[in-house]
Amino acid sequence: MKNKVMGVINLIHEPDDLEGLTAGRCPATVPFGGRYRLIDFILSNMVNSGISRVAVFAHTKFRSLMDHLGSGKHWDLHNRQSDFFILPPTTEDSQDLRRGDLYHMYQNRDYFTRSQQEYVVFARSHVICNIDLAPVIAYHEKQGADITVVCKRQASFIPGRSRKVEVNADGRITAMQDHFGRLNSNLLSTEIYVMRRDLLLELVETSLAQGQEHLIRHSIMSRLDKLNVCAYMYDGYLGMINTLDSYYYNSMQLLKADVWKELFFRPGPIYTKVKDEPPARYLEGAKVSGSIVANGCVVEGTVINSVLFRGVHVRKGAIIRNSIVMQNGIVGENSVLDYAILDKDVVIEHGRDIRGAAGLPFVAAKRKTI
Repeated sequence: MKNKVMGVINLIHEPDDLEGLTAGRCPATVPFGGRYRLIDFILSNMVNSGISRVAVFAHTKFRSLMDHLGSGKHWDLHNRQSDFFILPPTTEDSQDLRRGDLYHMYQNRDYFTRSQQEYVVFARSHVICNIDLAPVIAYHEKQGADITVVCKRQASFIPGRSRKVEVNADGRITAMQDHFGRLNSNLLSTEIYVMRRDLLLELVETSLAQGQEHLIRHSIMSRLDKLNVCAYMYDGYLGMINTLDSYYYNSMQLLKADVWKELFFRPGPIYTKVKDEPPARYLEGAKVSGSIVANGCVVEGTVINSVLFRGVHVRKGAIIRNSIVMQNGIVGENSVLDYAILDKDVVIEHGRDIRGAAGLPFVAAKRKTI
């Protein structure tokens, strides 16, 4: 799909109720799964599907985004056959920053007009899944659709804010609502959309001229009766990570081997920024069960049903249960951590007892000492 499809990852006004985890970073760069960031999933999906021209529309708090993505080399997007762009806002005016994604796409319309690809895959970063996009493009062409939305029928409730969809017998979408709508449907949008590049440009200009500013809410949802919008059914693992409870829930799901394999390796691997670290070290007295322990960790205490990111040090006598400890965290001797999320570089001193709850984990901000 190299010369046929371009990818756009839209971070403008991305849903965000992650509290302290996004105090200094955008949702796309929230750490996940021991060594990844949320944006790694959709970016890897695009690369694995043969999409080599990708643009990331940044919005606010994008310093960590620039640092993580760099030139795109970790996703093989830095060679002569690829094009990778990070497009920050063209203005620092607070009024303009509050405007919708249509305005920002219009400001960068040269990027689209200079592209040669026929189709655009438009996606968000807070949705985690592992999907081959080539069959989606094939389905889009077969249906003769104006827009194709990748959807997942979810029999049971999953945490996070999701956009609900209804379809008719022909697979055409007849209704779509934001998470706060009253639509009674278990069919969810994965926030992955396929459309022709020229249609996207037409929607941007027409909607802005009518005083509309949001691509999905205004350009697409208000034109369901005019456009042929079809649903492509995805049946793999789907996570919506835009609330604190959804972040915790999906992190704990990774402790299931079948979920881990499906999300990170099938149909293609998930790539991330490479950091060379020594293997984890388990010293005398260490006890670890049902957990993810990343490279560079040093474990002297007990870790149960938890996720440890790179470089975490669990000192002697410490007990970590049902928790997430991000990069370079230190849990002091004889401390207890239960149902907690520690951001990067958090230090838990000797003898502390920190406990949250399954539905309300304790959260420690970056570089905090407790």
